[in-house]
Amino acid sequence: MKYKTISVEDSETLITDVKPMILDCRDLKDYRQGHLDDALHVHEGLKESLIKKGDKERSLLIYCYYGHASEHLAEFFSDFGFKDVYSLAGGYSSWKDKHQAV
Repeated sequence: MKYKTISVEDSETLITDVKPMILDCRDLKDYRQGHLDDALHVHEGLKESLIKKGDKERSLLIYCYYGHASEHLAEFFSDFGFKDVYSLAGGYSSWKDKHQAV
């Protein structure tokens, strides 16, 4: 596997220490209702731009609703040469559950 699945707790450390590019691959409506700080909404134009001109040394943290679609996108970016790609286990719902409980 070229990408890593990462827990909410580990992703918080990654965000603080590494400052990855954060990609939200949910639909635009849900992205607009709430997303991780600094997350970019993934659309075809962004994917194409990252593949052509993106910094493949910069870490990527990708999430979706529940952690399944982000695995496919993480594999996609890994296949295009991105070195450190992470998929958020449990997706945005896990992130939200943890942060609502605090």
